[in-house]
Amino acid sequence: MNQTDVKKAYSLVIVEDDVYMQNLLSHYLEEEYNVQVFDNGLDAYSSLQGGNIPDIIIADLNIPKLSGLELILQIKASGFFSSIPIMVLSGEESTEKRIKCLEAGADDYVVKPFNPRELEARIKVLLRRIGKLQA
Repeated sequence: MNQTDVKKAYSLVIVEDDVYMQNLLSHYLEEEYNVQVFDNGLDAYSSLQGGNIPDIIIADLNIPKLSGLELILQIKASGFFSSIPIMVLSGEESTEKRIKCLEAGADDYVVKPFNPRELEARIKVLLRRIGKLQA
């Protein structure tokens, strides 16, 4: 198995309603990860309930039907999904928003615009933290 096959073994769920951002994230991340995109929090949570358990969830805060914060709270309240790392990727720069998300259970918070290489490095940190990726 080559290195690409190993990296493709990891799955990411992206919850983002902006089509441009969906395309950017998918294009950049799908080379190394299995990526599934949802444009609202409710569909993403329903997918989890249907058995689609990703290695990491990347969610915007301002998404329809179930906001990013509500999605974090739902996931972390569940015994089945609470161990899935969640990274917030948002245009919200306020310290209060960051604190609220981290206190709700988010594992990381990245502000848009972002450097895709930094995003990938943060994904790898989360994978290492949960023991799925070797240093």
